[in-house]
Amino acid sequence: MSEVSMKIWDSSFELGDAVTDEQLAFFKEHGVIVFRNYLPKEEVAIYIAEQQRLEAQLLAEKKEKVNGIPLKFGKDDKGNTTIQRLCFSSLHSDPLKQLLADQRLQALTAFLHPYEGRIAENEKDGLVINNYINTPNSTFTQMGWHTDSPRDLFMGQKIMPMLNVGIHLDTCAFDNGGLRVIPGTHTQSMFKLLFGKKYFLDNNDDPREVGFNINAGDLSVHDGRLWHRVKQSPNFGEASRRRVMYVPIVTGKYKPKDENSKTPFYHRFTGKVHH
Repeated sequence: MSEVSMKIWDSSFELGDAVTDEQLAFFKEHGVIVFRNYLPKEEVAIYIAEQQRLEAQLLAEKKEKVNGIPLKFGKDDKGNTTIQRLCFSSLHSDPLKQLLADQRLQALTAFLHPYEGRIAENEKDGLVINNYINTPNSTFTQMGWHTDSPRDLFMGQKIMPMLNVGIHLDTCAFDNGGLRVIPGTHTQSMFKLLFGKKYFLDNNDDPREVGFNINAGDLSVHDGRLWHRVKQSPNFGEASRRRVMYVPIVTGKYKPKDENSKTPFYHRFTGKVHH
């Protein structure tokens, strides 16, 4: 792999009750920013326990969808069924609901200026918890290059700016895979947004991409129009585990979902991914 494509971005930003001019300028230029030490270790442990409780509850109830969004199932390294992608998690958890009420999260809406932003607790897929683990026969351990924007087109809407906020529950060094982005691509043309890469199929390293050494408790923000992927871990089992909570911050028309909501068209392509 070329030296350029191994680029690690360091970050010393911390998030307060308002974002700073320096943070705004950095995000405007690159379309991505990482804030250190957003959560203390004790809170990380609480949210991991909630993820495990929700997973056990949904498996016991044999749920396949929440508010029309399919859950993604797989197997862990012991062969047990797991849920790799939980959605609308805060609607079934008081601690997660309180997490979304944090003023610091609200402050991130400034990155959408001049649009009015809001935390999409019951829109899109709500608070998503991803739980990746690499086993020798895994299929859902990485996610190819994509942007978050074509979903708007599938829903018959114009592409609106949005933020994907990741709250990281596991420490994930750059060389253990994880989030990769191509900085600055949030300002690309519509043609490049739709056809710049083969959505989800392309997992190739890109000389422009950067990644991060992520610590448990860090928070990342990326513009939905930015090219990004999740690179596969070279490790197996617990050493490869990456649990990340994602909350969308959106603008435009309010579109809540409930238990009667239809499954969006684009989910037919992703389907249920089993190991």
